[in-house]
Amino acid sequence: MKIIFIRHGDPDYEKDSLTEKGFREAELLRKRVEKWNVKDFYCSPLGRAKATAKPFLDSMNREATICPWLKEFFVPVKDPDTGKNRIPWDFMPRCFTKERLFYDKDKWTDADIMQTGDVKAEFAKVCKEFDELLKNYGYIRDGGFYKVEKHNDDTIVFVCHLGVSFVLVSHLLGIPTPLLWHGFFMPPTSLIVLDSEERVPGEAFFRVQTFGDTKHLFAGCEPISGSGYFADIFQK
Repeated sequence: MKIIFIRHGDPDYEKDSLTEKGFREAELLRKRVEKWNVKDFYCSPLGRAKATAKPFLDSMNREATICPWLKEFFVPVKDPDTGKNRIPWDFMPRCFTKERLFYDKDKWTDADIMQTGDVKAEFAKVCKEFDELLKNYGYIRDGGFYKVEKHNDDTIVFVCHLGVSFVLVSHLLGIPTPLLWHGFFMPPTSLIVLDSEERVPGEAFFRVQTFGDTKHLFAGCEPISGSGYFADIFQK
């Protein structure tokens, strides 16, 4: 079973839509996705995700199931420097690297910073909704892996956001979410592809094949957007 996460295109956050560049990215993405054999599509309720999915959904004459829990993982916490609310992953290195709980897959939500918001409850909710969805495909969460009631080769696609994609990937892999939030980047319209390795009959563990894949942008000579990144993007 394949799971593909797609981040929305270059965002216009004020309008909750895409920039002109974002719409160009979405069109290039369409040319790629419409060639896939996809069992089901799922999409965030936010406008920038819907605008990204619309070209390929229209082209394929398909619809996506809108999942409220796929909205961006915006659970405000108190910034330790300013005392103001901010998203729970955008900290300076001195804040997250010195917090040892951020390196614990089971306890990172217990860190003092995360306790200033509803991060723990929201994390549990998103992961529960995701696992309930996977049950429909015959994959049942059992600790750190999935029991397989019935093997399938389905591909399911999620069009959403960087923050929530990393929540779900960390859940699938059993690693602390802050390590993904702070250590990895997912450019607009890029893909994360995971496949279930079922080396033991009836047991599955999802493994990343590609992370931040943007080859459709290179094919269309469209530069990678650095939205959400704080250094120069490697474009070659």
